[in-house]
Amino acid sequence: MIDVNELRKGVTFEIDGNLYKVLEYAHNKPGRGSARIRIKARNLRKGTTLDMTFISSDRVQDIRLDYHNVQYLYHDDNFYYFMDLDTFEQPGIPTALIGDTAAYLKENMEVKLTFFGEEALDIELPTSVDLKIEAADPSARGNTATGVTKQVITNTGLKVQVPSFVNVGDMIRVDTRTGAYVTRV
Repeated sequence: MIDVNELRKGVTFEIDGNLYKVLEYAHNKPGRGSARIRIKARNLRKGTTLDMTFISSDRVQDIRLDYHNVQYLYHDDNFYYFMDLDTFEQPGIPTALIGDTAAYLKENMEVKLTFFGEEALDIELPTSVDLKIEAADPSARGNTATGVTKQVITNTGLKVQVPSFVNVGDMIRVDTRTGAYVTRV
């Protein structure tokens, strides 16, 4: 058990059989009464985000998570398959758990999977990935006094706003945290 005052961004805990990861933390001490701890937490099994409030004397169950470095192999309709770089096991992760991060996954890419026992809970991508442009809107000539952008589609299906000088076949670097264009590679 840990005190709720020790909850910070990134800490994982358990309440009523549900696993939560803290996304935001705020400590509020009013003039009278006990302090309140307000957090925004994501349910790791369902993917939902909740706002929670605790009294400073509350306690929650701390859990131990395991992290495995894995390499992305392939996917089918229901699962994404990875190879553990230490044990060479190939766990299948449900498509629902991967969610929007699937647009950043490339074959042979190394990522970090978070496990609770034998259950995979979360995937951590590198901060940026290099993707090839498969389709692009035509560039508009003329009005270039401001930064003109266009939408492109990468080889993984990700749609990104890029500067007008980027063309089909170019490699671009995309920030996985924001989905924004970084540079042409």
